Amino acid sequence: MKQIKLAMSALVLAMGVGGGAANAATNTAPTLSPADFEKAKTMYFQRCAGCHGVLRKGATGKNLEPENTLKKGTKRLSRIIELGTEGGMNNFDDLFSKEEIDILAKYIQMEPPVPPEMSLQMMKDRTKEYIAPKDYPSKPLHGRNWENFFVVIERDAGKAAIIDGDKHEIVAHIDTGYAVHVIKGTEHHKTGHPDDAIGRFWYTIGRDGKVNKIDLWQTPDKMLVAETQMAYDARDIAVSGDGKYVIAGGYWPPHFVIMDAETLEPLKVVSSRGVNVDGEYVNEARVAAIYTTPNEPTWMVAIKELGQMWQVDYSDINNLRIDQIDSAKFLHDGFFDPTGRYFQIAANASNKMVVVDTKERKLEKMIDVAKLPHPGPGANWIDKKCGPVGATTHLGIGEVSVWGNDPIGHPDQAWKLCYTVETDGAGAFIRTHPDSQFVWADQLKHPEVEIQQSVQVIDKDTHEIVKTIRVTEEDGKVALHMEFNKDGSEVWVSVWNRTDNSNPTGEIVVYDAKTLKEIKRIKGLTTPTGKFNVYNRANHKT
Repeated sequence: MKQIKLAMSALVLAMGVGGGAANAATNTAPTLSPADFEKAKTMYFQRCAGCHGVLRKGATGKNLEPENTLKKGTKRLSRIIELGTEGGMNNFDDLFSKEEIDILAKYIQMEPPVPPEMSLQMMKDRTKEYIAPKDYPSKPLHGRNWENFFVVIERDAGKAAIIDGDKHEIVAHIDTGYAVHVIKGTEHHKTGHPDDAIGRFWYTIGRDGKVNKIDLWQTPDKMLVAETQMAYDARDIAVSGDGKYVIAGGYWPPHFVIMDAETLEPLKVVSSRGVNVDGEYVNEARVAAIYTTPNEPTWMVAIKELGQMWQVDYSDINNLRIDQIDSAKFLHDGFFDPTGRYFQIAANASNKMVVVDTKERKLEKMIDVAKLPHPGPGANWIDKKCGPVGATTHLGIGEVSVWGNDPIGHPDQAWKLCYTVETDGAGAFIRTHPDSQFVWADQLKHPEVEIQQSVQVIDKDTHEIVKTIRVTEEDGKVALHMEFNKDGSEVWVSVWNRTDNSNPTGEIVVYDAKTLKEIKRIKGLTTPTGKFNVYNRANHKT
């Protein structure tokens, strides 16, 4: 916990205590000591701001401004934080003590402190280059099959682990920003260095806005080659198709930043504040997701609270072209169809999957799905009836929604629900592989421990759940996020210990993708969350 607090110190100090505490001093609002206020502020940032917003105006989660929270009072709010809700909010009784829950319940009845902005010069001042591009090796220095590496988020340790997928061995633990949310690699050749290869370089984005560049050809002790900070709170990152630029999006400040892909030097800042699809100005309009379009020189940038996809053309960053595409709120995670033309993204609050035609740069369709869709990295496969399909899990209900996504070959099925599968619990991630018969879905959002700790396997042909796998039975742990190895013969599932400590008690469980039997447990990891196979991610294998 000490390491996490250190990682968050910049934001905590920047946000201050006096203003928030003073503004909250009304006749009905509770009060906190300066120490408890600072503690609650850090807790809120780490565990609550992602869904409810820094300013607590709500998005995937409810609005938590004092006008709403004061009506409930400390006792009721504490109970909600402790037990969670059926709508998808986690229980926090295994993460926070009763005293911590009490001060957090009081904190969200007080006026939220407003953090500062971040200038381009501040970002440049925080940019560090550990190894110059001219000194990059011309071939891998470790003798391993780096294309079958897994790059793994170790959330609460503020690290990324590199794991050898052939040998099931941890190669390195690399220091990153706090609670890395996404790690993305280069997807094309010509990334600015003559000896590059697809998937060689990977870029992390932490909750604290820290960006790290990782070179998988280096020896383990030198894989971290550069870093910067582009926000105080952030979620996603992407590399341009030509390999020249990296873009990262901020939750706070609400903006995106374009950086030099070689050095991570920040080059351009673009605010995401604006008018939403309802005609209202939104100050905290956060960048939720960013993806590189496979066929166009653009990024897809999801502006969460605006309900807009911004298609950003990077072919001339000095004269930046941005197509603002209205859709629905609140945009979150997405993925491309197999052709790379259509981008499919969840609009959580609207219970829709939004489809954008990246060739025409316009809205293609909005598909009605179940409560709070959340596909994570998503899943595409071929269905016997509907042809190519895409799918999502849901945070609010145990259901997988499957729709047709081939308007050329199967126009009658395109952008319509093909079928749904009822699962035991709400989940956040779904994954498959072109060479696999099965689709895997987690259930970490269900309140029952046994279901949280299990994943379900769905047959692509029968649409039936063929197996429920109890991944762990250890107290305080959940199973989440699946990823296939390079050839699709294995499925890796994370086991995440939700308590904050420095002990590496998390693990990854490796399963045979055909027999569904356990092969091995890779231990020595701290809250492993997302994991990304180099070959599959670089080549869009879903």
